[in-house]
Amino acid sequence: MKIKSIPKRGRKGQAVYFKGRYGHVARQYVPPHDPRTPDQLEKRRNLVLVCNGWRTLTPDQRAAWGIAAPEEDFVTDTGERVRLNGYNFFKRLNTRRASLGLPQFELPPTRPFFPPNPVAELVITNIGDTITIKLRVTGRPAQCTLVQGPAPKRSGVRRVQKFPFLGLLPPPKDGWCDITELFVARYGVPKVNQAVWIRVCRHIDGYIDVPKVLRARVPAPAA
Repeated sequence: MKIKSIPKRGRKGQAVYFKGRYGHVARQYVPPHDPRTPDQLEKRRNLVLVCNGWRTLTPDQRAAWGIAAPEEDFVTDTGERVRLNGYNFFKRLNTRRASLGLPQFELPPTRPFFPPNPVAELVITNIGDTITIKLRVTGRPAQCTLVQGPAPKRSGVRRVQKFPFLGLLPPPKDGWCDITELFVARYGVPKVNQAVWIRVCRHIDGYIDVPKVLRARVPAPAA
């Protein structure tokens, strides 16, 4: 009987082989804490870009960010509300803009006013095994409306925590924004009876409003 040799190093299935201090070792594969996904690497590049931009500001520009920062705060993981300083405020707004390919602000912008979110409904149709995912809007969307969503879930799932960025909301046609291409490009075509979760939030000058979460089930093909 032919016996295959154990690999000296590398991963094979759920086992990892390497040479340790006392010889060859095999251990179970554990997903890394830092998988370095494309999304992670892009966010890190944007952060470096923004941090370098802070160094190019004049003292007066930095002072302006420091004056505007006390009006901003954030909530920590422990639920504590903390005020931002000028540097962190600059990073918050400009990192969001960098992720959309927008230029950085050298001076803090005025906080925008967000009217009611015009995205009203998520509708999924299945005609002849052709699935279409659309958002119904009741007005004109903001300059940048972010569309986020996880992979399709079981219909019984009632809560989702992570919503990866899918793209910007396409222009509406007759009151409908077709996001099928955005969703399928990342996750493929969802299956019948799976649930699709979509979160939309508006982006204006580095500020984002309260997200709106929508959910719909993929129906069976229409007769």
